[in-house]
Amino acid sequence: MRSFARLLVAVGVAVVVLEAANASSARPAGGSPVALVTAESSDEVLAVSLPTGKVLRRVHIVNPQAIAAQPSGPAVVVSPSGTVTLLAYHSLRPLKVFRSLRSPQIAAITPDGKWAYVTDSATGRLSVINLAERKIVHTVFVGAGAHHLAISPDGARTWVALSEQATTIVILDTSNPAAPRVVGRFRPPVPAHDLAFAPDGQTAWVTSAEAPYVSVLNARSGRLIATVSAGKAPQHIVFDPYGRPRAFITSGYGSTIEEVNAHTRRIIARAEVPYGSFNLAAAGDVLVTASLLDGEASEFNGATLTRWMTTKLAPATRSVAISVWP
Repeated sequence: MRSFARLLVAVGVAVVVLEAANASSARPAGGSPVALVTAESSDEVLAVSLPTGKVLRRVHIVNPQAIAAQPSGPAVVVSPSGTVTLLAYHSLRPLKVFRSLRSPQIAAITPDGKWAYVTDSATGRLSVINLAERKIVHTVFVGAGAHHLAISPDGARTWVALSEQATTIVILDTSNPAAPRVVGRFRPPVPAHDLAFAPDGQTAWVTSAEAPYVSVLNARSGRLIATVSAGKAPQHIVFDPYGRPRAFITSGYGSTIEEVNAHTRRIIARAEVPYGSFNLAAAGDVLVTASLLDGEASEFNGATLTRWMTTKLAPATRSVAISVWP
């Protein structure tokens, strides 16, 4: 019996060590992952250590809603009240505040990390920020209600949805990232909410503002190719940042997140998230969601959709990005 007990203890220790090793191997290379979370009701951007959930930094920004960041480099924080703030990598020191936009909505950073695109719903314009020079270098009119946007993996195409329930998607040629130009527009199969290009750039996945599925569209023509079952609308979507054929789809009202094979469009796994977890971000196998309705951020192993951590951060947390700190 004593030998058996010792064996159980040894097995238990081995399992703990293995789980720790698996968690470590899922971390992005080059440093420690940190979730950057907007807490609009608290007028703060929070830097949260993963997977401990400890708040490392607090930055005061009035009404921050959207945030964009790459693993390294500055973060772009959007406040619809009229400001866009650049935060320094790691320190989160404010570098620049742009006040020339009327109602900025969403920011996205180009694949090369050099430019940020910001939509403005009031003016219908897309602004281009040179991140190194910290200045707006170009604006282009796309249409009233400009909101969610997606940049193709090669940076050559950008799609912009006109409103959160968009009946029009605008296509821009961004092969010259400093000077995007409108080259077309089309009507999506159902009113669109969020947008994301697949890693191969051949398709764009468009989440719905009202239907319980995601539309997979041809990235050149906008033609419907397939649909993917999802939870209650609206949904949000992110693809594997390392180009693996995996998509993650959230349903905040359905309290679910799904992992989908981007080639077969079949659901691989599904997990429960805190109610209101609309927005999400990924880096390596680290996946983070933020709940707008209960202020909780959760971290998952993106390979298995196993939840590692959930922590209460504020009354409401809207947007999330992942940075990797040295």
